[in-house]
Amino acid sequence: MKKSIIVLAILSFLGFNSFSQNIDTRRKIEVQGSAEAEVTPDIIYIGMSLKEYFRDGANRKKVEIEELEKQLQAAVLKAGIPQEDFTINNISGYNNWWEKKRTPDFLASKQYRIKVSDLSKFNEIMSAVDPKGIQFSNIESYDYSKKEALRKELKIKALISAKEKAAYLVNSIGENLGGALDIQEINNEYYPQPMYRSSAMLKGTVSGVAEEAAMPDIDFKKIKLNYQMKAVFEIK
Repeated sequence: MKKSIIVLAILSFLGFNSFSQNIDTRRKIEVQGSAEAEVTPDIIYIGMSLKEYFRDGANRKKVEIEELEKQLQAAVLKAGIPQEDFTINNISGYNNWWEKKRTPDFLASKQYRIKVSDLSKFNEIMSAVDPKGIQFSNIESYDYSKKEALRKELKIKALISAKEKAAYLVNSIGENLGGALDIQEINNEYYPQPMYRSSAMLKGTVSGVAEEAAMPDIDFKKIKLNYQMKAVFEIK
């Protein structure tokens, strides 16, 4: 009986001693660092809709969607935009032969998506298409081609900022900063989309003279990227 009690006491002591050894008694400091940058978008996705219209008030001489699309395709090629960056988004009644036959004044429309590197290219395209055939245009979204490289750069800067912060805080109390014990990313990426006040409905003619195609009224802001890193350092 006494032997059992002694063995149990020894095991309890060894277990407590092992538990004590697993406790991290190192002094630590936890800090956060951040870094941000503003960049100008260099990938812009434009939405554009073409719609048939009648040249005369009697609704007899229709400008077909095929004619408008040829103008748009020619303008896209002239602007140096690759074919893969010019796609169709939606078709409204374009292939509806029965609807066209049953309703002579039916007007078909097609929506397109154009990828450009700057808005001046879109200006060229708009000026080459019949303005009366343009139903609307707007900016759907934008992006930055070197975003991945910039993301890595900012995360490194944020981590360096965290280390510098930890160093001056520790040094201020006469201690020295040790190595990093833990590093975590804080997922707070915010990637704003374009701001614009209207989709710029384009009007037709004034006194029989075609108006020049106008760009949408856009508040084009830079993209701001901000990253934060959390780190734990040992205090020596």
